[in-house]
Amino acid sequence: MTESAVPGVGDAVHDTARDRVGRVMGHEGPYLQVRPLSGGVEWDADPDHLRPLSQDELLSALVAEANTRSRQTR
Repeated sequence: MTESAVPGVGDAVHDTARDRVGRVMGHEGPYLQVRPLSGGVEWDADPDHLRPLSQDELLSALVAEANTRSRQTR
């Protein structure tokens, strides 16, 4: 990503280096801290490997996580 396109806190992103999705929680040095959409442990991500999620991708990821949770509570 370019400097002007760095996602802000709260933005949903795809980390292409790790093939994971999450929300930007903050900045630490040259990295962004990203947390899984359903919560959990943050990871450091290089802004050059992040891209914003489209609304369709965000909805799909949230539905997938809800389905996973519903299978685990049975």
